[in-house]
Amino acid sequence: MSSPSPSPSSSSPLRRNARHWRLWLAGFALLLGAGFAGYTWLALHWSYSSGERAGYIQKFSRKGWLCKTWEGELAIVSIPGSLPEIFRFTVRDDKVAESINTVMGKRVSLAYEQHLGVPSTCFGETSYFIERVQVVE
Repeated sequence: MSSPSPSPSSSSPLRRNARHWRLWLAGFALLLGAGFAGYTWLALHWSYSSGERAGYIQKFSRKGWLCKTWEGELAIVSIPGSLPEIFRFTVRDDKVAESINTVMGKRVSLAYEQHLGVPSTCFGETSYFIERVQVVE
């Protein structure tokens, strides 16, 4: 009589090794995801610079295929009759976007924060995010 051949069990060294690698890969993927989320949060909340620009808003629209953002252009005219400098900007707050829409055609001052290294255009096409708008008389 021959002894039955051993069946693979869940505690065999080969299965334990495969389970170890799957857990390691899952932990590594979780660590990468958490690192990417942390980097994105930091890029969106830590400003590189801030300031104000004054001029006339010449273009402002909500655009994007999947992620809709408010994008605009401010024409900065330093001397009447000269070519304007174009300042491209992004607005994340709908209330600020609404107030920009109400002051179109008037000279405005835009307060902005610049956020460098934002990893996706889902948050905006530019690195300049408008915080508030004010009409300049």
